[in-house]
Amino acid sequence: MIQENIEEVLKKIDQACERSHRNRSEVSLVCVSKTMPASDLLQAYHAGERLFGENKAQELCEKVGQLPSDIQWHFIGHLQRNKVKQVVDKVCLIHSVDSLRLAQEIEKVAAQMGKIMDILIEVNVACEESKFGLNCEEVMAMVLDIAKCPHVHICGLMTIAPFVENPEENRMVFRQLYQLSVDIKAQNIHNVSMDILSMGMTNDYEIAIEEGATLVRVGTAIFGKRNYSI
Repeated sequence: MIQENIEEVLKKIDQACERSHRNRSEVSLVCVSKTMPASDLLQAYHAGERLFGENKAQELCEKVGQLPSDIQWHFIGHLQRNKVKQVVDKVCLIHSVDSLRLAQEIEKVAAQMGKIMDILIEVNVACEESKFGLNCEEVMAMVLDIAKCPHVHICGLMTIAPFVENPEENRMVFRQLYQLSVDIKAQNIHNVSMDILSMGMTNDYEIAIEEGATLVRVGTAIFGKRNYSI
């Protein structure tokens, strides 16, 4: 079932790229595997997927040890500063940096480990009180501050759009994040690239692709409903 689900998601990604006249190679799928057992991830792996997204440090650490070493792990959840050390040596991208203090902790740990950590700035485009992330107006100043960290590289932006019945309602959210990335890129800031736009989930990833997403984070459409008691 997981393989069939992935095939369906990939087909919809293809179609969204065609509709928006985008090169298919510009869009990657992150399989959101939080709360899912390693056996389910292995099915997705054997279906050809290599990008997996986790949102808890402890769960990430457990799965890294159980699954193939060529998986590229993404940390997509809210990251507490005291968990940074558990994450930095295991992931290729942190999607959810939303404060200078968090970025500075990542800088400190990455320097100790001798690596440069790729990150995205999390933006709360819709200004939802229940979600983390910066308001759009705060992002440029934050980018300029974090850009001074030599072991942290800003690769782009991430947002979690509101859950809506009609995904069309989120089109403006995605469009706004895309425009923000264009504005930042135009500044040619050292240590900052805007190559990655992480936006769109199971409910609205096709709209997100049409509006410029380069990473879509899909979980439920691949693995089914999650056990949120975990």
